[in-house]
Amino acid sequence: MTPFSRRALAGLALASLLVGCGGGPGSEGAGTPAPPARTAPPARSDAGPARPLERSAPVGLRIPAIGVDTPVMALGLRPDGTVQVPPVTDHDRAGWYRHSPTPGQIGPSVVLGHVTVGTHGDGVFRHLERLRRGDRIEARLENGTVAVFTVTSLRTVAKAEFPTQDVYGDVDRPELRLITCGGPHDGEGYRDNVIAFAELTATAPTASAPS
Repeated sequence: MTPFSRRALAGLALASLLVGCGGGPGSEGAGTPAPPARTAPPARSDAGPARPLERSAPVGLRIPAIGVDTPVMALGLRPDGTVQVPPVTDHDRAGWYRHSPTPGQIGPSVVLGHVTVGTHGDGVFRHLERLRRGDRIEARLENGTVAVFTVTSLRTVAKAEFPTQDVYGDVDRPELRLITCGGPHDGEGYRDNVIAFAELTATAPTASAPS
């Protein structure tokens, strides 16, 4: 197991990812426990894999199918061992979990975003649940490369049943996870998490990336 996986799973196995993207202040809770969603495991896309990239932090994320084109900030861990989320004042920005691989490296690169944040407006991932297998995700990297991913599957799962191993566990190719909240809203927060799984299928220089 890689150093990333040991660090991630040691902290996250005790407290599943609780994305604070509810309706306002104090909406950081886990929501109501519910049975896990019945979904198939992530499938390989038809586009096929691309060569892994060197480590370079993401600075932007573009998802044409749902109208996302956003800067990316780095996120770490909270004192309780759960993953940080972007501040509610940055509801329109995504956040990359900096203890995960960078997009294009071998392993699961993890990016989080809000769905709604009360009076601060709609979150950057408010339409994440509309993604479908085959949709394109472009991660702009600090070194000028664009890592292009293809969505392989989408899951909606109860926060109480968050699939920690599937999201953070070792994989043998470059993959991407996009995470936000979803499902019913109970006044304290959203019950579920929406997770998009994707794999690297192409790379390009920033200047020549398709529009």
